[in-house]
Amino acid sequence: MKNENLKIKLENLSKKSGVYKMLDKSGKVIYVGKAKNLKNRVSNYFAKSNQDEKTQLLQKNIDDFSIIITKTETQALLLENDLIKQFKPKYNILLKDSKSYPYIYISNDKHPRLGMFRGKKNKDYHYFGPYPSKYAARDALVLLKKIFKVRQCSNSFYRARSRPCLEYQIGLCSAPCVGKISDERYDQDVELVSLFLNGKSTKLLNQVSKKMKSASTDLDFEAAAKYRDQLISLRTIQEKHSSQFTSDMDVVSILKDAEVHCIEIVFVRSGKQIGNETFFPKNAKKDSCERVLSAFLPLYYLGKNTPKEIVISHKLGDKILLESGLSTKLIHKPKIDKKLFLETATLNAKENLKQRLLLKYTKKKQLEGIQKTLALDSLPEVMECFDISHTMGEATTASCVVFEKGLPKTSEYRQFNIKDITPGDDYAAINQAVFRRYSRLLDSKKEMPDIVFIDGGLGQLNQAIMVMNSIGIDSVLLVGVAKGEGRKAGLETLITVENDKVKRISLPPFDPALLLINHIRDESHRFAIKNHRKKRAKKRTQSSLESIKGVGVNKRSALLNHFGGIQEIENASLDELQKVVGINYKLATKILESLKK
Repeated sequence: MKNENLKIKLENLSKKSGVYKMLDKSGKVIYVGKAKNLKNRVSNYFAKSNQDEKTQLLQKNIDDFSIIITKTETQALLLENDLIKQFKPKYNILLKDSKSYPYIYISNDKHPRLGMFRGKKNKDYHYFGPYPSKYAARDALVLLKKIFKVRQCSNSFYRARSRPCLEYQIGLCSAPCVGKISDERYDQDVELVSLFLNGKSTKLLNQVSKKMKSASTDLDFEAAAKYRDQLISLRTIQEKHSSQFTSDMDVVSILKDAEVHCIEIVFVRSGKQIGNETFFPKNAKKDSCERVLSAFLPLYYLGKNTPKEIVISHKLGDKILLESGLSTKLIHKPKIDKKLFLETATLNAKENLKQRLLLKYTKKKQLEGIQKTLALDSLPEVMECFDISHTMGEATTASCVVFEKGLPKTSEYRQFNIKDITPGDDYAAINQAVFRRYSRLLDSKKEMPDIVFIDGGLGQLNQAIMVMNSIGIDSVLLVGVAKGEGRKAGLETLITVENDKVKRISLPPFDPALLLINHIRDESHRFAIKNHRKKRAKKRTQSSLESIKGVGVNKRSALLNHFGGIQEIENASLDELQKVVGINYKLATKILESLKK
């Protein structure tokens, strides 16, 4: 027990259901949990009885706690999910936040359109799905376009047509916008699309077959040929995705190996597998598959349109609670086709877990190689790399990429627009970027990286060393990565400076350490070029007037309309500029000075 106050709080805790938040010394939420009986559950965290390794670590960091009472355990489940997503506690199993599922819809226009949508629904539209990703939804739309030729263009494009567009010319739309198909026949095609999206394949095939025969009887051979092509396409699809049932469900399988969990979701709609998604939950090393799966289901499904059934690979103790909270049925022992889908999900989980562990093993070998090559006391946790990019000195930018445990951490990437240097001076650019990066880290008291790579030779490296010495940082190893002969990958030389002695290290082309260093260097190069091109394109397409403070859109338009072009403005006198509406003496002077620069 940490102090007397905690003891008093525990003794007087409510026995009702609710949610508890564990806090550290700074008051930060480090764990969120739900409980049927708050007093019993929270008291366990302060008991001296045997606890698993993760709970013991949590216990050491708990300084206080707070509770929120709920009327039911289901409400506690919902609240726990919201709080985990809000606080992202250190000791909770976490997932990346995901967007809502996309749907395919049929609009209620005169000539209904097909489209993909995610977000708040229009009550007048018909929605089909959900689909596991935008790619699955787009694939379905492409297929529908080929078979049924129902329009997918925007309403503004549709209303503006006076003649058929390219989609009609290549046989992907029936062009209802210009009357190339009757309203009655177009509505029939829309009805067929609706049957297809609802999974009523047998009824759909029968209807298309009847329409083909009817058109043939009426000697409308063009329409009969169209329905024949539809029938062939639909039967091909049915053969590929044949199934004994037509329900919608998700299939969730979880596996664990070497303290890594892999969760595989297979999405089944109308009896057909239409996609999958893979997750590797964080903060779950010591947890069982059952516990991780119980945490995963509400984190992933709450707030989404949950399918009526979810097939799961493990039996869960809180199955009834989860079913109530998610408004779905959890199936642990599936039969027939459902079992086959579970086997598919498990096979995918096994393969993805194997690939993840191989990557983890490779990264560890690479980090061990860097540790050995650079004579470090421990594996480098955080590594950063700088690169400079410009075109003949124009639009100079610097990039700083961050790698954690051998993997890119894109949220920590930084770019620097280099100013006030001689165009093309890479030394000054490195000097400025390194100073701005680490002086900020120093001011905010954030941890420094273990290694900083500088893309360049001894000159660039010396600039970085000079900057780090000037701001008082001596705990970071600085390494130059000099390009090899002919700038070929694998021939790079690593440069370090210790006690004013320069050391050059050459590694074999396929050395694990060099492969990772090259990956980091290439990523910094890619990021620098990307931002340089963006800056250069903006500069070249931007009017020189746009950079002048006080000259907004209206004044730019007035100047250009008065003089006819930027060259005429540059040649104008101070008096001539003041004749333009809104341009006074002070602003006219500023414009002339800026344009001369």
